[in-house]
Amino acid sequence: MRSFDSELEPPYLHPDYRSTVLRAPLRPLVNLPSEWFHHAPGPAFGRIATRREDADLTRQHKGEPLGERIIVTGQVLDSDGAPVRETLVEIWQANASGRYVDPSDDHPAPLDPNFTGAGRCLTDAQGRYRFVTIKPGAYPWNNHPNAWRPAHIHFSLFGPELGSRLVTQMYFPGDPLIPLDPILDSIPDQRGRDLLVAAFDPAATEPAWALAYRWDIVLRGRNAMPREEAP
Repeated sequence: MRSFDSELEPPYLHPDYRSTVLRAPLRPLVNLPSEWFHHAPGPAFGRIATRREDADLTRQHKGEPLGERIIVTGQVLDSDGAPVRETLVEIWQANASGRYVDPSDDHPAPLDPNFTGAGRCLTDAQGRYRFVTIKPGAYPWNNHPNAWRPAHIHFSLFGPELGSRLVTQMYFPGDPLIPLDPILDSIPDQRGRDLLVAAFDPAATEPAWALAYRWDIVLRGRNAMPREEAP
């Protein structure tokens, strides 16, 4: 789906991000022949087709979720600036209290019965996507003393083949925790870190209803989004 840039990509091993010490490869990686991989056409929709309502995370339950309603929108582009249409975009995130709907997340913050924190959509003919959701809260993690993750939303994009997947994170502008985040700091170049921070978008904001953030996703070239590496 995209080219590799050693200055923008986080390394497999970054000691300040403690879990990489346990999961980073200890030996050089082996490049396998491309014919070994599954090249069925994508995107992958799962058992249920993508629906319009999947992109509104505030309307998936009977009641309104707690927290600040926001709109997250943008374009998926290639290295030439051309839109990438019909790409499956999936997101998942913590709720407004900074907690995930996951049995492994047991820190003392309340769950919201009206918020699951997952959504998906297909990009349109102009490569555009749009989600309505709740701004996630920061949450503690056991990486170092008094460690907190900045508010963020996880993104997954599937390209024309099932093997072409991008997984990354979007952060919010002005978050004081961003400079303290070892995950974001694992990206060597400041340009790469900046690419992961959304911009406040007054044009997409809906008065008296929701603030909006714009985050364009570039798949290739020097402006490509840094991705989460899976050793």
